[in-house]
Amino acid sequence: MYFYGDARGLLAGVGLPGGDPDLGLDDSPRTFPDGGRWRIEVPTVNSAVAAESLLSQAADRGVRINRITETKGMCRHPADEIRRYVELGRRHGVEVLMSVGPRATTDTSATARTVEGARIGYRLRGGEQLVRAVEDVLRGVELGVRGIVVYDEGLLSTLDALRQRGELPPELHIKVSAHCGHGNPASVRLLESLGANSINPVRDLSLSMLAALRQTVSVPLDVHIDNPSSSGNFIRTYEAPDFARILSPVHLKTGNSVLPGHGVSPTAQQIGDMVDQIAIVVEWLARHYPLARQSGIDAAVKAV
Repeated sequence: MYFYGDARGLLAGVGLPGGDPDLGLDDSPRTFPDGGRWRIEVPTVNSAVAAESLLSQAADRGVRINRITETKGMCRHPADEIRRYVELGRRHGVEVLMSVGPRATTDTSATARTVEGARIGYRLRGGEQLVRAVEDVLRGVELGVRGIVVYDEGLLSTLDALRQRGELPPELHIKVSAHCGHGNPASVRLLESLGANSINPVRDLSLSMLAALRQTVSVPLDVHIDNPSSSGNFIRTYEAPDFARILSPVHLKTGNSVLPGHGVSPTAQQIGDMVDQIAIVVEWLARHYPLARQSGIDAAVKAV
């Protein structure tokens, strides 16, 4: 057992076990390039107004956000708003990832709206939707976006091939979303081989399951600390120190548990609540794992 020694000792003093049996999960030997073990990622920041408010409030409270992710889809934002996202990233030194807009749930698919068909998720349907997804990325890159969230393994492979051919910027960061539904070592190894620069596994994996992923890939893992009610509404703040210890380099995704679901635009009140949740996670790490530094942002993956 690594953390919460005082509480474990008190339990032992009254004849109770000091927690569950030790799983023997080793410290990850990997870090971000600057030696930091963890970064803060805030998902579901789906308007430039929300992004500006979030980053300003966090800065006022001395809370460092490394990355924000937009999940509504680039094709649902006007060009001026995308440019505003990019400028906010520059100004605050924050990585900005924008998501690919075409997806089964907003296409004409009736299947995606059924209980069984929901497994399609945000994947692409047909050759034309693949064309639209690539066009969405080209538009975003033209507007300055250098971080893309993808929901389809075929699109991931295609974008990596275009990146290698010089058709897309070599510094373009391609992140695989949890909506792809991957959560085992073979799957994440495949995603890394297809060009993923970071991988977001499904949200409810245990520490031991996540440790197996870290032992398999070298790219950063993007792991949810908390979630909206539509995907479980769980809060894993107490596990944040173990995430940093076992899964480094790891993006700790936090803040959107205050929202009703994914793909929504946060209100002003919800933005304040998101900052509160982020601050709690940062405080928890400082209290229980002060040796684990928060990483800065790499120049190579800043919004440009």
